[in-house]
Order: sequence, then C-alpha cells, then structure tokens
Amino acid sequence: MITFELGVEDLADTRFALSPLYETVLSLRVLREPGLSAIHLPWRRAVLRGDLGGTGDAGGLGGVGGVGGLRPGDVELLMSLMPVRRTLPDFLTPRPARFDGSFEEELAVVARTPPAVVRRDLLAAHAPDPLPAPLEDALGDNAAVAGLRDALCAALRRYWEAAVRPVWPRMRLVLEADMTYRARQLALGGARLLFADMHPNLRWKDGVLHVGQMISRHHVQASGRGLLLVPSVFAHKPAPPVDPDGPPALAYPSRGAATLWESAPVVTPPALASLLGAPRARLLGLLEEPLATVTVAGRLGVTPSAVSQHLRVLNATGLVTRTRDGRHVLYRRSPLGDLLLDGCGPTAL
Repeated sequence: MITFELGVEDLADTRFALSPLYETVLSLRVLREPGLSAIHLPWRRAVLRGDLGGTGDAGGLGGVGGVGGLRPGDVELLMSLMPVRRTLPDFLTPRPARFDGSFEEELAVVARTPPAVVRRDLLAAHAPDPLPAPLEDALGDNAAVAGLRDALCAALRRYWEAAVRPVWPRMRLVLEADMTYRARQLALGGARLLFADMHPNLRWKDGVLHVGQMISRHHVQASGRGLLLVPSVFAHKPAPPVDPDGPPALAYPSRGAATLWESAPVVTPPALASLLGAPRARLLGLLEEPLATVTVAGRLGVTPSAVSQHLRVLNATGLVTRTRDGRHVLYRRSPLGDLLLDGCGPTAL
C-alpha cells in the first residue's frame, strides 16, 4: 500500500491536469495486454489495422513502417517499457507543469532527463527482473543511456502521431468531463467525497489517502507540495509514482472511458435519407443532444473534417444549431430539424 499524508495546505493545493504523454505511455499496456481493458479493444483494433479515426491509412502497428511513420524496431522498443509488474518508469511520465500542456512540451521534459535518472527508473520499474534486450543500453555509460533516452523519445513521438493524437480531442472531452465532476464532488463534500467513488483501491481517512493493491510499500508526506490528480482513459487502476521522494501525484481511471469508442446506433428514416443524403440524415438523427465535432466523428467512425462539412450545410439550412462552450463548438438538432425528422419517420409515411 502507498499512502499520501495531506495537510490543510496540501488539500488547498490539490489540482488536476491533463497529460497526453501519460495517456500515450499507458496506451502501450492496452496494446500489449488486450484483456486488461476490454473497453479499449475497438481502439486497439483500429490502431493495429491503421485506420484509427477512419483515416484509412494503411499498414498499422502490425507492420513495419505503418501509420505515422513508425520505424523498424519502434514497437519492440516501446513494448519493452511495459514490465511484467505493469509499473512505469517515472521519467516517462513527468509531472505536468500546467493544466493543459501539450505532448511536445511533456516529451521535451523527458528528453532532458539526466542519464542517471533514466537508468535508475528503468531498473526500478523492471526489478526484480532484468532489463529486456532493447533496454540493455541503460546498463552502459551515460552516453549509451542518453542515446537510449533519445531513441525512446523519437519512438514515442511517432507512436503518438499514429495511435493517440487522432483521438486525443475525443479523449480530452471525456477527461475534462471527469474533472468537472470531481471538482463538484470536492465542492460538495470535500476530500472525502472527492475520493469516495474515484476507485475501489482508494480510501480517505484522517487526512491520509490510502492507495491499495500496490506492489510498493511507502508513506509520503506531502509537506506543502499539494496533490496532483491526473485522470486517464487508459488507466485501469490508480497509479502513483514509483519514486517515494517525488511530489505527490496520482493518475486514476477517468469516468466515461467506456463511451469513447461507441458507435451510435442511428436509425435513419428512408425518406429523410432520400431528401438529405444518408450521411447528413445520420448526423441529424444523432444530434438529439449537444455534441462536439470530434465526438460525432468518433461515434460515426469517420473523420472530423468529413463531419464538419456536413454540419456546415445542416447549420446553414437551419436544421442544426451551434453554440460555443469554451474551446469547443457544440451542435444540436434545431426545432426545424426535429420537425423534419418526425415528419419523415415511419408513422408519417
């Protein structure tokens, strides 16, 4: 068990952050162990085929030089980062410096990691097992370790482009919704309610957060450093850092992850499809609630650009409305669209 002792100042400094790099690293587990997170099997199949997000790219991760320009050896190198114990080398998941840092910003932090830290974290994550062959350079001198670190960064960048970046906007919506819910829980019931339904392995008692079912055993005093919470769609359980001396942080499974890869069962009346065309008719049937372009694209299994073209037409004809919600534009069927959909239904034919 790992425990975090949090004082009043630490609770006041508890905050959330997004980490595209953390999601990228964690997604490697799903590729390696498909049974670990069955809800992500549609994503895994799409990545391996190379048609993630309906892009239609050929190759995929199953072949050399597939989607995103992955090079020979990339997949083997990245898979070697996943120990049998499922721990992660801490240097690959640096503490986010701000709420919405980019993948490139986080990867730049990894690229600056001193060789001694890279070596230490790789050995700690794989212990008591020896390092896999692709990581054996970590046992060499600092120049060899630095070369391995740079190779890992390059492979992670190519993998991000292939497997995560196409769906990151959709994932971000789910993560932001989780943080909104957690913030409300904190406002309503303090730390006790915040952690109450985050995960069964978490327990809050007398100012101490207990993280159960962990291989490591240590107690961390926050001592004014606060607590960083990072929701993750690919996490299957809470994951604190391996290093007990680092600032308190906790990645945890996000609410709503199971909805990410759902395809909407949209039933399109034949008359409406004849009038608008099948793609726009399906869109109109889907927009019963406000949805962002990337969410609609994910549910229909097409690209956001294709959805945007049809949404512009539907909006221009008054069949859908659009409103801005922060960084996102939400589309919803208008009253005129409702009338058209109802009028074209089976009872109207």
